[in-house]
Amino acid sequence: MTRRLDYNQVAPAGAKALGGVYGYVLQSGLPGELVDLVYLRISQINNCAYCLDMHTRELIKRGVKTEKLALVQAWEEGGSLFSDTERAALAWAETVTLVSETGVPDEAYEAARRVFDERQLVDLTIAISLMNSYNRMAISFRNTPQAVIEA
Repeated sequence: MTRRLDYNQVAPAGAKALGGVYGYVLQSGLPGELVDLVYLRISQINNCAYCLDMHTRELIKRGVKTEKLALVQAWEEGGSLFSDTERAALAWAETVTLVSETGVPDEAYEAARRVFDERQLVDLTIAISLMNSYNRMAISFRNTPQAVIEA
């Protein structure tokens, strides 16, 4: 697969704007591991190899065990590997990512609100929206995963 354009070079102001949102998420107070788990799950749904590679590596650096990483896609069956907060974040990430199919039902919103306060839920939704944007950029322009570069 051939990389198409380097969107960072073609539209540096746009890339910087996305980076600004990324910076906002980093300082939002949401736990980094939680955000990275959400980013990984979104990238699985969107089938973004570049982001799958990146977020798996980040979670490994954070000390997340292989067993947990292996079950992110099937988190609902992951038992005690996933906390209630992680489960709520992953469920919210799925319904928001699949908005065209789910319409983000009231039940999903109410479930997320039982776990997250208003600010946390808005920040989490910003993080979800950002990763969906990054996935679309990486897929559309065929970013090469680090694992492929290192192979």
